[in-house]
Amino acid sequence: MLTAALADSNSSTMNGSFAHLHFAGGYLPSDSKDWRTIVPALLVAVCLVGFVGNLCVIGILLHSAWKGKPSMIHSLILNLSLADLSLLMFSAPVRATAYSKGVWDLGWFVCKSSDWFIHTCMAAKSLTIVAAAKVCFMYACDPAKQENIHSCTIRSVLAAIWAVASLLPLPEWFFSTTRHHGGVEMCLMDVPAMAEEFMSMFGKLYPLLVFCFPLLFAGFYFWRAYGQCQKRGTKTQNLRSQMHSKKLTVMLLSIAITSAILWLPEWIAWLWMWHLKARGPAPPQGFIALSQVLVFSISSANPLIFLVMSEEFKEGLKGLWKWMITKKHPTASESQETPAGNSQVLRDNVPSPESPSSIPEKEKTGSPSSSKEKAEKAETPILPDVEQFWHERDTVPCVQDNDPIPWEHEDQETGDGDK
Repeated sequence: MLTAALADSNSSTMNGSFAHLHFAGGYLPSDSKDWRTIVPALLVAVCLVGFVGNLCVIGILLHSAWKGKPSMIHSLILNLSLADLSLLMFSAPVRATAYSKGVWDLGWFVCKSSDWFIHTCMAAKSLTIVAAAKVCFMYACDPAKQENIHSCTIRSVLAAIWAVASLLPLPEWFFSTTRHHGGVEMCLMDVPAMAEEFMSMFGKLYPLLVFCFPLLFAGFYFWRAYGQCQKRGTKTQNLRSQMHSKKLTVMLLSIAITSAILWLPEWIAWLWMWHLKARGPAPPQGFIALSQVLVFSISSANPLIFLVMSEEFKEGLKGLWKWMITKKHPTASESQETPAGNSQVLRDNVPSPESPSSIPEKEKTGSPSSSKEKAEKAETPILPDVEQFWHERDTVPCVQDNDPIPWEHEDQETGDGDK
Protein backbone atom coordinates (compact mmCIF):
# COMPACT_ATOMS: atom_id res chain seq x y z
CA MET A 1 0.00 0.00 0.00
CA LEU A 2 1.26 3.46 -0.89
CA THR A 3 0.50 4.97 2.50
CA ALA A 4 2.16 2.13 4.41
CA ALA A 5 5.27 2.33 2.26
CA LEU A 6 5.38 6.07 2.68
CA ALA A 7 5.02 5.76 6.43
CA ASP A 8 7.62 3.01 6.85
CA SER A 9 10.36 4.01 4.42
CA ASN A 10 10.07 7.79 4.54
CA SER A 11 9.13 8.45 8.16
CA SER A 12 11.95 10.87 8.62
CA THR A 13 11.01 12.64 5.39
CA MET A 14 7.42 12.94 6.60
CA ASN A 15 8.43 14.40 9.91
CA GLY A 16 10.71 16.86 8.16
CA SER A 17 9.02 17.93 4.94
CA PHE A 18 5.43 17.82 6.29
CA ALA A 19 6.24 19.71 9.48
CA HIS A 20 5.70 23.15 7.91
CA LEU A 21 2.31 22.20 6.40
CA HIS A 22 -0.93 23.31 8.04
CA PHE A 23 -3.31 20.39 7.69
CA ALA A 24 -7.08 20.90 7.61
CA GLY A 25 -10.24 18.82 7.74
CA GLY A 26 -8.91 16.55 10.46
CA TYR A 27 -6.32 15.11 8.11
CA LEU A 28 -3.06 14.24 9.87
CA PRO A 29 -0.58 11.91 8.15
CA SER A 30 0.96 9.67 10.77
CA ASP A 31 3.87 7.26 10.58
CA SER A 32 2.40 5.22 13.45
CA LYS A 33 -0.16 2.50 12.80
CA ASP A 34 -1.17 2.64 16.44
CA TRP A 35 -2.43 6.21 16.14
CA ARG A 36 -4.35 5.32 12.99
CA THR A 37 -6.17 2.65 15.01
CA ILE A 38 -6.53 4.21 18.47
CA VAL A 39 -7.92 7.58 17.40
CA PRO A 40 -10.78 6.19 15.25
CA ALA A 41 -11.65 3.70 17.99
CA LEU A 42 -11.86 6.49 20.57
CA LEU A 43 -14.01 8.59 18.24
CA VAL A 44 -16.41 5.69 17.69
CA ALA A 45 -16.79 5.16 21.45
CA VAL A 46 -17.38 8.87 22.01
CA CYS A 47 -19.97 8.93 19.23
CA LEU A 48 -21.95 6.02 20.66
CA VAL A 49 -22.13 7.47 24.17
CA GLY A 50 -22.86 11.00 23.01
CA PHE A 51 -25.44 9.96 20.43
CA VAL A 52 -27.55 8.07 22.98
CA GLY A 53 -27.20 10.76 25.66
CA ASN A 54 -28.10 13.67 23.38
CA LEU A 55 -31.08 11.79 21.95
CA CYS A 56 -32.38 11.29 25.50
CA VAL A 57 -31.94 14.99 26.35
CA ILE A 58 -33.60 16.11 23.10
CA GLY A 59 -36.48 13.67 23.59
CA ILE A 60 -37.08 14.90 27.15
CA LEU A 61 -37.06 18.55 26.10
CA LEU A 62 -39.37 17.98 23.13
CA HIS A 63 -41.74 15.94 25.27
CA SER A 64 -41.91 18.69 27.91
CA ALA A 65 -42.38 21.33 25.21
CA TRP A 66 -45.23 19.30 23.73
CA LYS A 67 -46.98 19.22 27.11
CA GLY A 68 -46.51 22.94 27.86
CA LYS A 69 -45.01 26.23 26.71
CA PRO A 70 -41.26 25.97 25.99
CA SER A 71 -39.05 28.11 28.20
CA MET A 72 -35.96 30.06 27.21
CA ILE A 73 -33.56 27.96 29.25
CA HIS A 74 -34.98 24.71 27.84
CA SER A 75 -34.65 26.08 24.31
CA LEU A 76 -30.99 26.95 24.91
CA ILE A 77 -30.26 23.50 26.34
CA LEU A 78 -32.02 21.98 23.31
CA ASN A 79 -29.85 24.11 21.02
CA LEU A 80 -26.74 22.92 22.85
CA SER A 81 -27.76 19.28 22.47
CA LEU A 82 -28.56 19.74 18.77
CA ALA A 83 -25.10 21.20 18.18
CA ASP A 84 -23.53 18.25 20.02
CA LEU A 85 -25.60 15.77 18.03
CA SER A 86 -24.62 17.45 14.75
CA LEU A 87 -20.92 17.16 15.63
CA LEU A 88 -21.25 13.49 16.46
CA MET A 89 -23.30 12.64 13.38
CA PHE A 90 -21.44 14.59 10.68
CA SER A 91 -17.97 15.61 11.90
CA ALA A 92 -16.76 12.73 14.06
CA PRO A 93 -17.10 10.09 11.27
CA VAL A 94 -15.12 12.35 8.92
CA ARG A 95 -12.34 12.74 11.49
CA ALA A 96 -12.25 9.00 12.20
CA THR A 97 -11.97 8.24 8.47
CA ALA A 98 -9.28 10.89 7.95
CA TYR A 99 -7.15 9.57 10.81
CA SER A 100 -7.40 5.96 9.67
CA LYS A 101 -5.93 6.73 6.22
CA GLY A 102 -2.69 8.24 5.03
CA VAL A 103 -4.25 10.01 2.05
CA TRP A 104 -7.24 12.32 1.73
CA ASP A 105 -9.92 10.64 -0.39
CA LEU A 106 -13.05 12.34 0.98
CA GLY A 107 -13.23 14.98 -1.73
CA TRP A 108 -12.77 18.70 -2.11
CA PHE A 109 -16.07 19.77 -0.54
CA VAL A 110 -15.57 17.76 2.67
CA CYS A 111 -12.05 19.16 2.98
CA LYS A 112 -13.32 22.71 2.57
CA SER A 113 -16.29 22.44 4.93
CA SER A 114 -15.04 20.07 7.64
CA ASP A 115 -13.18 22.55 9.86
CA TRP A 116 -15.74 25.27 9.16
CA PHE A 117 -18.63 23.06 10.29
CA ILE A 118 -16.87 21.91 13.45
CA HIS A 119 -15.94 25.44 14.50
CA THR A 120 -19.44 26.69 13.64
CA CYS A 121 -20.99 24.14 16.02
CA MET A 122 -18.40 24.83 18.71
CA ALA A 123 -18.88 28.61 18.42
CA ALA A 124 -22.65 28.11 18.61
CA LYS A 125 -22.16 26.11 21.80
CA SER A 126 -20.01 28.86 23.34
CA LEU A 127 -22.54 31.56 22.52
CA THR A 128 -25.37 29.34 23.79
CA ILE A 129 -23.59 28.92 27.13
CA VAL A 130 -23.25 32.71 27.41
CA ALA A 131 -26.97 33.16 26.66
CA ALA A 132 -27.85 30.43 29.17
CA ALA A 133 -25.74 32.16 31.84
CA LYS A 134 -27.56 35.44 31.15
CA VAL A 135 -30.97 33.75 31.37
CA CYS A 136 -29.88 31.97 34.55
CA PHE A 137 -29.06 35.33 36.10
CA MET A 138 -32.45 36.70 34.98
CA TYR A 139 -34.17 33.73 36.59
CA ALA A 140 -32.27 34.24 39.83
CA CYS A 141 -33.36 37.90 39.91
CA ASP A 142 -36.98 37.37 38.87
CA PRO A 143 -38.35 33.90 38.01
CA ALA A 144 -41.50 35.38 36.44
CA LYS A 145 -39.46 37.39 33.92
CA GLN A 146 -37.87 34.27 32.46
CA GLU A 147 -41.25 32.57 32.08
CA ASN A 148 -42.75 35.54 30.19
CA ILE A 149 -40.23 35.45 27.33
CA HIS A 150 -42.10 35.14 24.03
CA SER A 151 -41.40 32.39 21.54
CA CYS A 152 -40.46 34.97 18.90
CA THR A 153 -37.68 36.21 21.17
CA ILE A 154 -36.43 32.66 21.68
CA ARG A 155 -36.31 31.99 17.93
CA SER A 156 -34.54 35.32 17.31
CA VAL A 157 -31.86 34.54 19.89
CA LEU A 158 -31.22 31.07 18.46
CA ALA A 159 -31.08 32.41 14.89
CA ALA A 160 -28.61 35.14 15.93
CA ILE A 161 -26.40 32.57 17.68
CA TRP A 162 -26.13 30.36 14.59
CA ALA A 163 -25.68 33.32 12.23
CA VAL A 164 -22.72 34.69 14.21
CA ALA A 165 -21.27 31.21 14.75
CA SER A 166 -21.35 30.46 11.00
CA LEU A 167 -19.68 33.75 10.05
CA LEU A 168 -16.74 33.63 12.47
CA PRO A 169 -14.88 30.62 10.94
CA LEU A 170 -15.47 31.60 7.29
CA PRO A 171 -11.71 32.14 6.59
CA GLU A 172 -11.22 28.42 7.15
CA TRP A 173 -13.76 27.74 4.42
CA PHE A 174 -12.00 30.06 1.98
CA PHE A 175 -8.45 28.72 2.39
CA SER A 176 -9.00 24.99 3.00
CA THR A 177 -8.45 22.91 -0.13
CA THR A 178 -6.92 19.69 -1.42
CA ARG A 179 -3.34 19.62 -2.72
CA HIS A 180 -0.89 17.00 -4.00
CA HIS A 181 2.28 16.99 -1.93
CA GLY A 182 4.93 14.35 -2.29
CA GLY A 183 2.64 12.30 -4.54
CA VAL A 184 -0.07 12.14 -1.85
CA GLU A 185 -3.47 13.85 -1.83
CA MET A 186 -3.77 16.05 1.27
CA CYS A 187 -6.25 18.47 2.82
CA LEU A 188 -4.34 21.64 3.64
CA MET A 189 -4.81 25.24 4.70
CA ASP A 190 -3.44 27.00 1.61
CA VAL A 191 -3.05 30.72 2.44
CA PRO A 192 -1.80 33.01 -0.36
CA ALA A 193 0.91 35.55 0.34
CA MET A 194 -1.45 38.51 0.23
CA ALA A 195 -3.65 37.00 2.97
CA GLU A 196 -0.91 35.83 5.35
CA GLU A 197 -1.16 38.90 7.56
CA PHE A 198 -4.94 38.62 7.73
CA MET A 199 -4.82 34.92 8.61
CA SER A 200 -2.15 35.59 11.23
CA MET A 201 -4.52 38.06 12.86
CA PHE A 202 -7.38 35.57 12.48
CA GLY A 203 -5.34 32.91 14.25
CA LYS A 204 -4.98 35.24 17.27
CA LEU A 205 -8.49 36.74 17.39
CA TYR A 206 -10.58 33.64 16.74
CA PRO A 207 -9.75 31.86 20.05
CA LEU A 208 -10.54 35.11 21.90
CA LEU A 209 -13.93 35.49 20.20
CA VAL A 210 -15.18 31.92 20.59
CA PHE A 211 -13.37 30.72 23.73
CA CYS A 212 -11.89 33.36 26.03
CA PHE A 213 -14.51 36.12 25.86
CA PRO A 214 -17.55 33.78 26.04
CA LEU A 215 -15.99 31.96 28.99
CA LEU A 216 -15.40 35.25 30.83
CA PHE A 217 -18.92 36.53 30.18
CA ALA A 218 -20.48 33.23 31.20
CA GLY A 219 -18.42 33.11 34.40
CA PHE A 220 -19.43 36.67 35.24
CA TYR A 221 -23.15 35.95 34.86
CA PHE A 222 -22.90 32.65 36.74
CA TRP A 223 -21.11 34.40 39.60
CA ARG A 224 -23.82 37.08 39.78
CA ALA A 225 -26.58 34.46 39.57
CA TYR A 226 -25.08 32.43 42.40
CA GLY A 227 -24.69 35.55 44.52
CA GLN A 228 -28.31 36.49 43.81
CA CYS A 229 -29.45 33.06 44.99
CA GLN A 230 -27.86 33.73 48.38
CA LYS A 231 -29.82 36.99 48.84
CA ARG A 232 -33.33 35.67 48.34
CA GLY A 233 -36.04 36.03 50.97
CA THR A 234 -37.23 33.45 53.49
CA LYS A 235 -40.77 32.84 52.19
CA THR A 236 -41.66 29.32 51.07
CA GLN A 237 -42.12 30.29 47.43
CA ASN A 238 -38.86 32.23 47.43
CA LEU A 239 -37.01 29.32 49.01
CA ARG A 240 -38.23 26.99 46.29
CA SER A 241 -37.16 29.41 43.58
CA GLN A 242 -33.83 29.88 45.35
CA MET A 243 -33.13 26.14 45.45
CA HIS A 244 -34.17 25.67 41.83
CA SER A 245 -32.08 28.63 40.68
CA LYS A 246 -29.03 27.42 42.59
CA LYS A 247 -29.27 23.92 41.08
CA LEU A 248 -29.71 25.39 37.61
CA THR A 249 -26.69 27.66 38.10
CA VAL A 250 -24.46 24.83 39.33
CA MET A 251 -25.52 22.55 36.47
CA LEU A 252 -24.87 25.14 33.74
CA LEU A 253 -21.62 26.20 35.41
CA SER A 254 -20.50 22.56 35.34
CA ILE A 255 -21.26 22.48 31.60
CA ALA A 256 -19.17 25.61 31.04
CA ILE A 257 -16.19 24.40 33.12
CA THR A 258 -16.21 20.94 31.51
CA SER A 259 -16.31 22.46 28.02
CA ALA A 260 -13.46 24.85 28.86
CA ILE A 261 -11.21 22.10 30.25
CA LEU A 262 -11.79 19.68 27.38
CA TRP A 263 -11.50 22.41 24.74
CA LEU A 264 -8.29 23.98 26.08
CA PRO A 265 -5.82 21.46 24.50
CA GLU A 266 -7.37 22.12 21.08
CA TRP A 267 -6.68 25.85 21.41
CA ILE A 268 -3.13 25.21 22.52
CA ALA A 269 -2.58 23.14 19.38
CA TRP A 270 -4.39 25.82 17.32
CA LEU A 271 -2.12 28.65 18.47
CA TRP A 272 0.93 26.43 18.12
CA MET A 273 0.13 25.60 14.49
CA TRP A 274 -0.91 29.11 13.45
CA HIS A 275 2.26 30.66 14.88
CA LEU A 276 4.67 27.92 13.94
CA LYS A 277 8.02 29.30 12.85
CA ALA A 278 10.02 27.96 9.93
CA ARG A 279 12.52 26.02 12.05
CA GLY A 280 10.45 25.78 15.21
CA PRO A 281 9.26 22.49 16.71
CA ALA A 282 5.87 21.29 15.47
CA PRO A 283 3.25 20.03 17.95
CA PRO A 284 3.39 16.26 18.44
CA GLN A 285 0.97 14.25 16.35
CA GLY A 286 -0.37 12.46 19.40
CA PHE A 287 -1.15 15.73 21.14
CA ILE A 288 -3.05 17.06 18.11
CA ALA A 289 -5.03 13.84 17.71
CA LEU A 290 -5.99 13.53 21.38
CA SER A 291 -6.90 17.22 21.61
CA GLN A 292 -9.45 16.75 18.83
CA VAL A 293 -10.82 13.62 20.49
CA LEU A 294 -11.36 15.69 23.65
CA VAL A 295 -13.31 18.25 21.59
CA PHE A 296 -15.79 15.56 20.55
CA SER A 297 -15.89 14.15 24.08
CA ILE A 298 -17.55 17.42 25.18
CA SER A 299 -20.60 16.31 23.21
CA SER A 300 -20.72 13.12 25.30
CA ALA A 301 -20.07 14.81 28.64
CA ASN A 302 -22.83 17.44 28.35
CA PRO A 303 -25.84 15.05 28.28
CA LEU A 304 -24.36 13.04 31.14
CA ILE A 305 -24.14 16.21 33.25
CA PHE A 306 -27.76 17.08 32.43
CA LEU A 307 -29.06 13.62 33.28
CA VAL A 308 -27.02 13.30 36.50
CA MET A 309 -27.33 16.77 38.05
CA SER A 310 -30.90 17.71 37.11
CA GLU A 311 -33.85 16.16 38.92
CA GLU A 312 -36.10 17.58 36.23
CA PHE A 313 -34.26 15.62 33.56
CA LYS A 314 -34.39 12.47 35.67
CA GLU A 315 -38.16 12.75 36.05
CA GLY A 316 -38.47 13.66 32.39
CA LEU A 317 -36.51 10.56 31.41
CA LYS A 318 -38.85 8.38 33.48
CA GLY A 319 -41.89 10.08 31.97
CA LEU A 320 -40.51 9.70 28.45
CA TRP A 321 -39.84 6.03 29.06
CA LYS A 322 -43.40 5.44 30.31
CA TRP A 323 -44.80 7.38 27.36
CA MET A 324 -42.82 5.25 24.90
CA ILE A 325 -44.01 2.05 26.56
CA THR A 326 -47.67 3.10 26.45
CA LYS A 327 -47.29 4.13 22.79
CA LYS A 328 -46.03 0.66 21.92
CA HIS A 329 -49.06 -1.06 23.49
CA PRO A 330 -51.89 1.51 23.40
CA THR A 331 -54.80 -0.96 23.07
CA ALA A 332 -53.50 -3.96 24.94
CA SER A 333 -55.60 -3.42 28.08
CA GLU A 334 -58.65 -2.16 26.17
CA SER A 335 -58.79 -5.20 23.90
CA GLN A 336 -59.01 -7.50 26.93
CA GLU A 337 -61.97 -5.61 28.43
CA THR A 338 -63.96 -5.12 25.19
CA PRO A 339 -66.63 -7.86 24.67
CA ALA A 340 -67.29 -9.43 21.29
CA GLY A 341 -70.10 -8.48 18.91
CA ASN A 342 -71.90 -5.14 19.13
CA SER A 343 -71.47 -4.74 22.86
CA GLN A 344 -69.24 -1.70 22.32
CA VAL A 345 -72.12 0.15 20.68
CA LEU A 346 -74.47 -0.78 23.50
CA ARG A 347 -71.96 0.29 26.09
CA ASP A 348 -71.73 3.72 24.48
CA ASN A 349 -75.52 4.13 24.48
CA VAL A 350 -76.14 2.77 27.97
CA PRO A 351 -75.35 5.08 30.87
CA SER A 352 -72.91 3.85 33.45
CA PRO A 353 -74.13 2.53 36.80
CA GLU A 354 -72.85 5.70 38.48
CA SER A 355 -74.73 8.08 36.15
CA PRO A 356 -77.68 10.06 37.59
CA SER A 357 -80.23 8.62 35.14
CA SER A 358 -79.56 5.06 36.25
CA ILE A 359 -79.77 5.74 40.00
CA PRO A 360 -83.24 5.09 41.46
CA GLU A 361 -84.92 7.55 43.77
CA LYS A 362 -84.24 5.40 46.82
CA GLU A 363 -80.51 5.57 46.23
CA LYS A 364 -80.59 9.37 45.93
CA THR A 365 -81.98 9.72 49.46
CA GLY A 366 -78.79 8.28 50.88
CA SER A 367 -80.42 5.52 53.00
CA PRO A 368 -78.32 2.61 54.34
CA SER A 369 -80.09 0.18 52.06
CA SER A 370 -79.13 2.23 49.02
CA SER A 371 -75.48 2.13 50.01
CA LYS A 372 -75.67 -1.66 50.33
CA GLU A 373 -77.27 -1.92 46.92
CA LYS A 374 -74.54 0.26 45.44
CA ALA A 375 -71.90 -2.03 46.88
CA GLU A 376 -73.67 -5.08 45.50
CA LYS A 377 -73.95 -3.46 42.06
CA ALA A 378 -70.30 -2.55 42.13
CA GLU A 379 -69.39 -6.14 42.94
CA THR A 380 -71.84 -7.81 40.50
CA PRO A 381 -71.35 -6.89 36.84
CA ILE A 382 -74.54 -6.01 34.91
CA LEU A 383 -74.97 -7.13 31.36
CA PRO A 384 -75.61 -4.27 28.92
CA ASP A 385 -78.91 -5.73 27.62
CA VAL A 386 -80.35 -6.23 31.10
CA GLU A 387 -79.19 -2.78 32.17
CA GLN A 388 -80.87 -1.16 29.17
CA PHE A 389 -84.12 -3.07 29.89
CA TRP A 390 -84.36 -1.91 33.48
CA HIS A 391 -83.30 1.60 32.50
CA GLU A 392 -86.27 1.86 30.11
CA ARG A 393 -88.66 0.63 32.78
CA ASP A 394 -87.30 3.16 35.28
CA THR A 395 -87.32 6.14 32.91
CA VAL A 396 -90.81 5.38 31.42
CA PRO A 397 -92.94 4.17 34.35
CA CYS A 398 -96.43 2.84 33.72
CA VAL A 399 -99.09 3.17 36.38
CA GLN A 400 -100.90 0.08 35.22
CA ASP A 401 -97.76 -2.05 35.53
CA ASN A 402 -97.38 -0.91 39.13
CA ASP A 403 -101.06 -1.67 39.98
CA PRO A 404 -101.32 -4.92 42.01
CA ILE A 405 -105.04 -5.52 41.02
CA PRO A 406 -105.44 -4.24 37.47
CA TRP A 407 -108.65 -6.28 36.78
CA GLU A 408 -110.70 -4.39 39.38
CA HIS A 409 -109.79 -1.08 37.82
CA GLU A 410 -110.74 -2.42 34.41
CA ASP A 411 -114.23 -3.32 35.74
CA GLN A 412 -114.65 0.10 37.32
CA GLU A 413 -113.65 1.84 34.11
CA THR A 414 -116.16 -0.32 32.14
CA GLY A 415 -118.95 0.49 34.60
CA ASP A 416 -118.23 4.16 34.47
CA GLY A 417 -118.35 4.02 30.68
CA ASP A 418 -121.79 2.32 30.69
CA LYS A 419 -123.18 4.95 33.00
